[in-house]
Amino acid sequence: MEKITIYEKPTCTTCRKVKKILEEKGVDFEMVNYYIKPFTDSKLRDLLKKMNMKPSELLRKKELAAKAIDLKTESENQILETMILDHDLIQRPIVEMGDRAILARPPEKIYELFD
Repeated sequence: MEKITIYEKPTCTTCRKVKKILEEKGVDFEMVNYYIKPFTDSKLRDLLKKMNMKPSELLRKKELAAKAIDLKTESENQILETMILDHDLIQRPIVEMGDRAILARPPEKIYELFD
């Protein structure tokens, strides 16, 4: 099985649920706290490509800082740059396995990686 990496915020309930699902399946994985090891521009772009998502689709729109972003006028690159500067704007957890990645919201989406 390919290496699985979970990009997470340890205090996130959804992240903990995904971790529990993988532990119960007996799957080895690596946890990356992206507040300690921040996303680079290229890494976040790579994950977005693997998820077939635009930055605006990964944006946590309910965050206070997100309300300052005008999704109608901001480019996807501008949104990505803002997300790299403020990690609270990134939805989580992102789970990567080889050339695939998913946003595991709800946590049960993790099963899509094993289909």
